[in-house]
Amino acid sequence: MPYDRASTSRPIPVRKMGFDFSQVPKKWFYDSIVVSHIANGVNLIFPDGERFFVRSVRHYLRQIDDPALRARVRGFAGQEASHGHEHEQAFEMLEAQGYEIRAWLDRYKRIAFDTLEPRVPPVLRLSVTAALEHFTATMAEEGLRKEFLDHAHPVMRDLLRWHAAEEIEHKSVAYDVLQAVDDRYAVRVAGMAMALALLLGFWRSATQMLLAQEDISQAQIEAERAAARSRGQNKRYFLRAIASYLRPSFHPDQVDNDHLARDYLQSIGRLAG
Repeated sequence: MPYDRASTSRPIPVRKMGFDFSQVPKKWFYDSIVVSHIANGVNLIFPDGERFFVRSVRHYLRQIDDPALRARVRGFAGQEASHGHEHEQAFEMLEAQGYEIRAWLDRYKRIAFDTLEPRVPPVLRLSVTAALEHFTATMAEEGLRKEFLDHAHPVMRDLLRWHAAEEIEHKSVAYDVLQAVDDRYAVRVAGMAMALALLLGFWRSATQMLLAQEDISQAQIEAERAAARSRGQNKRYFLRAIASYLRPSFHPDQVDNDHLARDYLQSIGRLAG
């Protein structure tokens, strides 16, 4: 599928936001503790995960000759830093609500970044990052294209829509760096396999940790999960993301979702930064 390479030379603005999470209730998504914790679970892995993305991409910055791509890497790093800051403010929201999350966060950091990261070759870390960026851009499209976030508390809705828009803005940066330093298909596929296992594994673990702190039966958990699936809240979009990524000719800019980001950012007056 053809795509507009001009999109890869557009500047990537860094936006400072400043959300106030103090009034967000425990059941902030569809008035469901289960659906809220599924979202909280992925939110817990974002900040350290995005710092890993930045490290993986910046490792190769000196090897990038294209000044436009170097500028996009800087914008990408700035956006990811902003995401991490805002999501860590949401950590404080969870703690104020009575949840113990620091032990899980420490274990996540120890396994993923203190143990695994140093043992994985830099090019594979970059490939994992490119694949995870494709997943986050796909999740972002779900969030902006469908009505699910209409049923979230306004602060969390705004956090996730802003984050989604910026994920789409910089969706091709890590991939373009990977193609510049190592365009072997096998490297791309290996990164996808590792990315999928890590993302789903840590996401499931974080969600289970939060649900274990609730006085809620397994039957209620299954009922709320079933209700979410019945309205289309599921991970089937992962299958679509995997299939597209595995095409030998794939490029993130083939995915026609840039207008979703532009429209949202324009609607909040932050298109330019």
